[in-house]
Amino acid sequence: MMENNKNKTMEDFEMIYALKIANIKDNLTIKQLNESDFLAYNKEFLSKPIDDNFNIIKAFEGTERKYAQLELAIKNNTCIDETCQYENTQLSQMQKAPQVFLDFLQNLTDELSVTEDDNFDPNNDVVYTIANCILTSKPGFSKDQGYNIVLNLLEDGSQEMVFWGGQLPRALIINNTVLNTLLENDTFLITPTPDVPARMKTLLGEIGLFDKKMIDPKTKLLLNSAKLLEEFVLKNPDGTAMYEVVEIGNGMARNIVKYDLDKIQRKATPFLDADVAGLMTSEQGVIAAWNVYIAKGTSAEEDAEMVQGENAWGQSWGYQESLPLSPDKKEIFKQKYKEYFSKNYLYGFTENQLPYVEKDAAVFNMEELKKEQAQKYLDDNDLN
Repeated sequence: MMENNKNKTMEDFEMIYALKIANIKDNLTIKQLNESDFLAYNKEFLSKPIDDNFNIIKAFEGTERKYAQLELAIKNNTCIDETCQYENTQLSQMQKAPQVFLDFLQNLTDELSVTEDDNFDPNNDVVYTIANCILTSKPGFSKDQGYNIVLNLLEDGSQEMVFWGGQLPRALIINNTVLNTLLENDTFLITPTPDVPARMKTLLGEIGLFDKKMIDPKTKLLLNSAKLLEEFVLKNPDGTAMYEVVEIGNGMARNIVKYDLDKIQRKATPFLDADVAGLMTSEQGVIAAWNVYIAKGTSAEEDAEMVQGENAWGQSWGYQESLPLSPDKKEIFKQKYKEYFSKNYLYGFTENQLPYVEKDAAVFNMEELKKEQAQKYLDDNDLN
C-alpha cells in the first residue's frame, strides 16, 4: 500500500513537472514567433483576409430597451416591489456600465501587456500570453484561427471577459471586480519581473564602497572609471598595498591590487539585506526575479541576451505552489541574490585593478624583479 502511494506521488510530481515545462515552452515559443515576424513570409497567410474584429461591445446591444423598460416601471409604479430598489439599482448599474467597461479594458490591457516585457517570466500561465495576443490582434490569433472574446454584463453590475478557442488549453474568464481587488491590493494578474540588473547597478553606488566622485549625480550610477576605495585594499605588515604580479608578455609584468573581499562583503551586506527586504514586499516579484535571473546564477551579460528560458526550467518556482513563500525559500533567495550581485556586479571591480600608487602601477621587467627578490631573500637571511 505504501509503495502504491509512493508511486502515485511520483506520478503526480512528474505530471506537474511536465505541465510546467510545457507551459514554459509555449510561452517562449509564442514570444519567439511574435518577435520573428515569420508570418510576413507565409504566402498562404498573406493571401487570406483576417477577421480580428471580436466586437466585444455587442454586449451593450439591447441595453437601451431594458433601460427604457426600467424607467417606465418606476414611473408607472409597476416595480417588483413598492420600493423599486431592484429597478433603481439596475438603472444605476447600466449608467455606470460604459465607464466600468473602459476601466476594465484598460486595467486588463495593462496587466496582459506584461507578457511582452523583455524579462517576462515564462512560468506565468500561458493563457495570459495568448489572451494578450488575441486582445492586441497579433498575427495568428484571430477568429480565423478559432479564437474568440466575449464581454458579459452580469446581473450584479460586474463584467467579465471570456477568452477561448484556438490553442488556449482552457477558457480564461476574468471578472472586473476581482481584477480591481487584486490591483488595489498591489497583487498582479501576471507578475512583472523586477529589473534586477537596474537595481544592482544602482545599489553599487549606494553601498559605500566607492568615492562619491565616482557616481554620476544625474543617473546615480557608477562612472566607467569607478574604482573601489583604497581602504578595501589588502595591506602588508608595513602598511603598503598588497599586490599580485601578473606577467603581460615579452618578459614584462605589472602589479594588480589584491582586495579584502571579506571586508567588502561586510560593508555591502546591510545594503543587500535592505534591497532584498524591499523585494520581499512583493513575493510574486521575488519568484519572478528568482526564475528569470537568480536561479542559475547566470551572468548579467547572459541575462541581457535573454537566456530566461534556460533559467526557467527545473529550478524555477511555480507561483501557485510557492505562494506564500516559505522561510526556507526566502533565505535561499537572499543568499543567492547576494551571490548574484557579487559575481556579476561587485567582483568585477576587484579584478585586474591597477595600483593606487602611481609608481607601483608602472610596468616592470620580470627578470629584474626575480633578481631583486632573490637578493632580498639572501639579505634577510644573512646568506650573502
